[in-house]
Amino acid sequence: VISIEATGEFRGVYHVLGGVISPMDGIGPSDLPIGHLVRRVQNSQVQEVVLALSTAMEGETTSFYLYKVLTPLGVKITAIARGVAFGDDLEYTDQLTLGRSIVNRQIFLPEI
Repeated sequence: VISIEATGEFRGVYHVLGGVISPMDGIGPSDLPIGHLVRRVQNSQVQEVVLALSTAMEGETTSFYLYKVLTPLGVKITAIARGVAFGDDLEYTDQLTLGRSIVNRQIFLPEI
């Protein structure tokens, strides 16, 4: 939350899971406050849920689970952009990150 707030770009309400689904560590969906998130979406005017989770396997698993649970509620589900970090050298960027950056490329708009 602190990192996102520091950007000054997000104007919304947070729901912190406090972890990710990790079967190897014995953490399942019932160990996280996912049910509370579902109830918040059902009982309010939530129009969009922004997923801001780790790009590690556990974060991806959690994002997919949230997508499956929240989609039937009719809420827009988005995720923060993933890709090559500002200042990173492509030579040292892993294939998954670089591949996602290519697939999710955007129109180039130079900041003038």
